[in-house]
Amino acid sequence: MHHSAEASLSNLHPLEHDHKKCVRKALGTAEHLCVVRGVQLTPIRHQVLELIWDSHKAVKAYDLLDRIKPLQHAAKPATIYRALDFLIEQGLIHRVESLNAFVGCSCSGHQHEQLLLICKRCNEVEERPAPKVMEALSEEFSQAGFVAYSKAIEAQGICVKCREFQGNQN
Repeated sequence: MHHSAEASLSNLHPLEHDHKKCVRKALGTAEHLCVVRGVQLTPIRHQVLELIWDSHKAVKAYDLLDRIKPLQHAAKPATIYRALDFLIEQGLIHRVESLNAFVGCSCSGHQHEQLLLICKRCNEVEERPAPKVMEALSEEFSQAGFVAYSKAIEAQGICVKCREFQGNQN
């Protein structure tokens, strides 16, 4: 999740969250960006992106392969990895390094840095801009004379929905 109204969605009760709207928006943005950039969102790339956006949970490449096999019988691991590479290159998904998995990018329209909050209970991943954190990190890089090509920070913990659910169980 990211910015203004989208950020507030993460505070909603799970039943109030219209995930179909997230999927429609992500796929529409992807289709538009690919046309503008003159690149092809092939059927396999589109299907992989749609499967990734099936939830806000990170998904592993081999899980994608298992789920795409019924749709694309000839799909092989290389097929999935090529699609994932394209989607990452276009900024449509993020790789969650600590989970060796992938999650949809909620602000694909521009290149950005991200803070990924990974819930260890429900496995959802929330994307946050964290400008102050990124500024502090840039300052550290500058002091070290280090040139960073990209920045992504992952934090693992328990999300607000899981904490509230646990609180209601007591």
